Formats: sequence, C-alpha cells, structure tokens
Amino acid sequence: MKVVTTWAEVPHFESEEEEAAFWLDARLEVRLMNGSLLKADTRESTTITLRFDPRLLARIKRIARSRYLNYQSMIKQWLSERLEKEL
Repeated sequence: MKVVTTWAEVPHFESEEEEAAFWLDARLEVRLMNGSLLKADTRESTTITLRFDPRLLARIKRIARSRYLNYQSMIKQWLSERLEKEL
C-alpha cells in the first residue's frame, strides 16, 4: 500500500471512479492527516471541569483515537454540533 506523505502526491482525478481506484491502494500518512485538521479556535475560551464515568471516557478516547483526534477537541465538536441542532 502506498503511503501519501505530501498533498502533491495526490493526483487530479477526472472521475469518482478514478479517485476510488487510487485510494484502494493508498492511504494518508498520519502526520499529513493531522496537519490537515482544522486548528482550534484561538479566541478566548473558558476552562470547565466535567466528571465522566471512567468507562464512558475510555470509550470516547477510543473513538477519538480511531479518528486521529484529541478526545477533548472531539467532545467540543460534538457539543457544538448538538448546540446547532438544538437552535
């Protein structure tokens, strides 16, 4: 399997089929994937404390790891998405 280490290695695709064929034998390097994630908002923020059942926190961390995310950032993302849905 080819490991893509720079975005320049990803060709321009003429169709979705061509793109699907490329990604069958290629994957992004973890550092490249992490570098492409949106950076945290640098505006002022407030620190809070939440208490989680250890098993629940372990499950959240496992999901975050599988998505190459920091678990705290993922929780903030979930809360933000749910807030938008509620509003």
